[in-house]
Amino acid sequence: MKQELEKVGKYEILTESYLLDFNGKVPLSMIGNYLVHAASSHASECGYGFNEMADRHTAWVLSKLAIEVLEYPSISENLILYTWIEQISRYICNRNFEIVNASGKQLALARSIWAAINIQTRRPTSLIGIGMEDFLSEKACPISSPVKIKPLADNNATRIPYDVKYSDLDLNKHVNSIKYIEHMLDLFELEMYKTSEIKRLEVNYYAEAQYGMQLTLHKQQISEKKYNLAIRHKDKVFCRAAVTWK
Repeated sequence: MKQELEKVGKYEILTESYLLDFNGKVPLSMIGNYLVHAASSHASECGYGFNEMADRHTAWVLSKLAIEVLEYPSISENLILYTWIEQISRYICNRNFEIVNASGKQLALARSIWAAINIQTRRPTSLIGIGMEDFLSEKACPISSPVKIKPLADNNATRIPYDVKYSDLDLNKHVNSIKYIEHMLDLFELEMYKTSEIKRLEVNYYAEAQYGMQLTLHKQQISEKKYNLAIRHKDKVFCRAAVTWK
């Protein structure tokens, strides 16, 4: 049986100046990159990373993500990112994250849901019986799980066209999951980022956009601090997001 400390991945991060935003803070999209990188590294250490899953003709696909930021890191901070698997079901892996500073102060928490799919058929692949249960951790993650985000009402939503470009693509020649976040967060005016910060971001991923695809980016205000966002191609939804500002 694995010891609890063996089940939790621990990764050190130094915040670099060239990765900060105009406020001198690590942007939310970069925090998302930190999470995805840690998830990939920990999966590899546990024997279920990109190469190991490819040998099974299987790949990990991010299905849902929720991030809550208590305090955005600034320049030259030494961070520690923890990640662990909370639950495994037939087709789904629930993975959580915690980011703390050098003093142990909690800066951000996140929950994610990953699906395993067959590379050829793009259909779900069972995770039962391959040994991932040995890495389940009871470490707490005190934020709510991502849920299904409601569709936008088109009658009062902002709509911006966007064509998928080279820099959007990942190893599988699909739009990188964090690129969706970057494009949606660009829908907010700069003034909002000058006067406030995003407290919680939640994303649902539905489909994989490809190079040259003509997308539309949508934003709709739900309340004073809450917005729903979406990325579509014609009538097909590729992802939806919900943003809560502080």
